Amino acid sequence: MTHAHNHGDDTTRVWQSADGLHIDVRGLNPPEPMIEILKLLDAPETSSVIAHLDREPIFLYPELDERGWSYEVLPSECGDPGCDHEVRLQIVRLHP
Repeated sequence: MTHAHNHGDDTTRVWQSADGLHIDVRGLNPPEPMIEILKLLDAPETSSVIAHLDREPIFLYPELDERGWSYEVLPSECGDPGCDHEVRLQIVRLHP
């Protein structure tokens, strides 16, 4: 079951599915993707998130390290190397 709702900006979507909480920040201009992701991570009930981005968020990584989150770039959903239009980043809280 998927539940979607807007989170902050009208182009940001947040939804819960069987594999976890997702946030889609594609189409936002920097630094808005980082801001939206960090706002979601600041919620005390958030323990893991899969973020959908247009590009690898190199400026987000130091923020995640500082705040105690681990992260991993997930393989493309389509399985084709030509699917480079999306980066999926799994973010997990290191300490509850």
